[in-house]
Amino acid sequence: MVLSSGNKLRLFQLQFSDPGRSFYCSGDKLSGSVVLEAAQPCRLAGLTVTAAGCAVVEPRGGSSRKSRRQQVEYLKYEEEVRLEEELSQDSDGSFLLPADKTFHFLFGFELPPPGRLVSSYKGKFGSVRYYVRAELLRPSQHPLHCEREFEVEEPLDVNRPDLLAPAAASVQKKVTCMFIPDGQVSISAQIERKGFCEGEDISINAKFENTCSRIVIPKAAIIARHSYVSDGRTKVSRQKLSAVRGNHIISGMCDMWQGKIIRVPKLRPTLLGCDIIRVDYSLAIYLHIPGSEKVILELPFVIGTVPYGGVGSRTNSMSSQAGSSSSWASFPSAPPSYSNIHSDLRIDGPCTPLLFDYDGGEDGEDEEEGGLFMKAPQGSYPPPPAYSEVNQGSADPPQLVQVF
Repeated sequence: MVLSSGNKLRLFQLQFSDPGRSFYCSGDKLSGSVVLEAAQPCRLAGLTVTAAGCAVVEPRGGSSRKSRRQQVEYLKYEEEVRLEEELSQDSDGSFLLPADKTFHFLFGFELPPPGRLVSSYKGKFGSVRYYVRAELLRPSQHPLHCEREFEVEEPLDVNRPDLLAPAAASVQKKVTCMFIPDGQVSISAQIERKGFCEGEDISINAKFENTCSRIVIPKAAIIARHSYVSDGRTKVSRQKLSAVRGNHIISGMCDMWQGKIIRVPKLRPTLLGCDIIRVDYSLAIYLHIPGSEKVILELPFVIGTVPYGGVGSRTNSMSSQAGSSSSWASFPSAPPSYSNIHSDLRIDGPCTPLLFDYDGGEDGEDEEEGGLFMKAPQGSYPPPPAYSEVNQGSADPPQLVQVF
C-alpha cells in the first residue's frame, strides 16, 4: 500500500458524550471521543488527549512590567489514546488509518474534587478557561491539533447562614456651598439577606434625610467589581448594572423606601477561590446632590447558583430580620408622591428650570432633559353663581337675577 505524505484528514474533531450539557462541576466525569476520518489511507504515530484549565490575567497598556502576563493552573490531565485497539500497526510502529471510514477513539477523566476548581470567567483583563485538546502525531509531518472548550460552574448556595443574615449600613455627609456650610444629607439602608440568584428581587429599606438647601435625588444600582492581580498590582474595573430611583427630596425633608425593589439581572455568579481574579457584587444606594459629590452607601452581596430555599430557609432569615425590622417600624411614614396631585392643579404653560438632575451619564437611565422644572399650580376657583332671566311684564329689557 502506497501512502502519500501530503494526504489530509477529512475529519478530525472532539465530541463530548453529553453535547447538551452547559457546564460541569468539581468531581464530575467528562468523557467523549476523538473522531477521525481520512480521505486517503495515511499513517499515524500517536494520539494524545489533554485537558487544562487556568486563570490568566493580561493587563493592557502601561509599561511592559505592568503588562506582564499572570497565570494560575487549576486543571491538568493527559491521556495517551490506544490506537492499536482500532487500527493495525505497521512494522515501523506507525498505525494505518484506512480511507472512507469513521473512527471514534474514546477518552474520559474526572474533574478535581471541590475546592480545587474555580468557575469559568471571561472579563476585560483576564479569564478562567477550561478546554480539551487532541494532538494527532504523524510520521515526518507536523502534528495536527483540535480543541474544544467546556464550562465549569462551581455551586454557590445562598442558603448558608452567613448569606441569610441581613446587611445594613448608614452614612452622612456635610454639604458646603462656596466653602460655606450648607447642611448635611444622610442615608440609612438595609437589605433582608446577603445572598441572591439571578432573577430574584432585592427589597430595599432605606431612609434619606436632606437638611441642605438643594434638592437631592435618591438612587440605587447593582455594581459589579472585577479585580485582576498581575505582578503584585491590582487592576479594578467597576460596572453599573440595573438601577432604580426615587422621588426628589426638597430641603428640610426626608423620604423612605419601604420594600423598594431592584431585580438581579442575568449575571455570572460571584467568583471566589481564584488567586488572581475576583468578581464581587454590591448594592450601591446613593444621593445625587447637584453641585457636589454623591453620597454613596454600598451593601455587599453574593450572587449564587443554588437559589433561596424560601420555606426551608425562611425561619433563619425572618429571625435575623426580626430585630432589625423594629427599628424600621419606628420611622415615620413616607410623604405622599407628587404624582398623586390631581391633574387639575397642573399647568401646561412655560416652566422655570429649578435645577439640573445630572448624574454624569452613569446610571444608564433616562434623565429629564433640561433638568427638574418647578411648575406653579393654578388655583381651583369656585364656579360663578348661576343667573336666570325674569320677565316682569313691562317694556323694560329683562333683568338678570342672581339665584342663591
